[in-house]
Amino acid sequence: MARKNLVLPLKIALTVIGMLAVIAAGNVLAKDDPRGASVLGPEIVDAMKVLPGGLTALPEVPIPADNPQSPAKIELGKRLFFERRLSGDFSTSCSSCHDPGKAFTDALPRSKGINGVLLRRNSPTVLNAAFNTAQFWDGRAATLDEQCKGPLLSPAEMNMADEKQVAERLNAIPEYRRDFQAVFGAGPSLDNVARAVAAFERTLVTPNAPFDLYMAGNKKALTDQEKRGLIVFFGRGACSECHKGANFTDNLYHNLGSVTVKGNPDDLGRFEITRKEEDRGAFKTPSIRNATLTAPYMHDGSSATLEEVVEFYDRGGGDGPNKDKLIYKLNLTAEEKSDLVAFLKTLTGTLPHVEAPQMYADARGSKRGGKRR
Repeated sequence: MARKNLVLPLKIALTVIGMLAVIAAGNVLAKDDPRGASVLGPEIVDAMKVLPGGLTALPEVPIPADNPQSPAKIELGKRLFFERRLSGDFSTSCSSCHDPGKAFTDALPRSKGINGVLLRRNSPTVLNAAFNTAQFWDGRAATLDEQCKGPLLSPAEMNMADEKQVAERLNAIPEYRRDFQAVFGAGPSLDNVARAVAAFERTLVTPNAPFDLYMAGNKKALTDQEKRGLIVFFGRGACSECHKGANFTDNLYHNLGSVTVKGNPDDLGRFEITRKEEDRGAFKTPSIRNATLTAPYMHDGSSATLEEVVEFYDRGGGDGPNKDKLIYKLNLTAEEKSDLVAFLKTLTGTLPHVEAPQMYADARGSKRGGKRR
């Protein structure tokens, strides 16, 4: 019995030792060989049972105990996601900035709010946001349920006056009164709007990316170039220092040394929430799943392509103050950069198919919905 009990710990120990050996070898080689960890072949990563940074396939979506899923709640949340009555001038819905046809982004460097006003930040995708432990670039909301309320009441975004106006708009529609009663046992309210939209957003996940299939045991799901890119990702590129876990984010905040792009407003990032000096200019690490579909990149949309993002990190980020110690010059070769971008493309999964529902008519027969500004 004692020998059997040792088998599993021994396997785990060997896996960890092998993983550390790969990383150590990459670091040693990097000093003497400009190719660094890239000289390690794809067969090495194939043999690894655990990847650095906890990189792994997407798990099941976590569902909060106080907001369980139901088909009716998800359908109500989907309808509200497209509902333009939830903006002050009936022009904007959640789908305006999170368009299903654009991987639930708006494909703009910086989003536009009510009356076309240019907002400060890029609109992050909602895809896989259910796995995040904080929402928004500055992390000011802890959950999807909480996140939904912010844009609704923001004067620059959807510009609803208050919770009362939200409830009044929806109470004016008999079908909404019926739906909320059926799902929540109560009429429309800001809290229940947020809970319904969050339930819908928790269905917006993208499983079965080539990387996920690879981690499930299909070693042919990635090409040799993509595997070399994975080695760069957790090796010389050090990308997994921040882009880690199943959703490729540490859910923490980092200052990349970025300098404000001319014409953009100053943005202090996480500092505006915590008032801590170490958070000045720091922004939340975004997931890089489906990154091929969510350009432009960075909190201000200042990088147009994945290649630009790789070049930015390769030169050690920007020259701004308070830069995170994890941001430093990488000196990657052209081949390593190409391999890295090839790997990033393997994180694109199966997108959910979402079409705008037929919206309810109001007393005048008018329907509101969609993404019109």
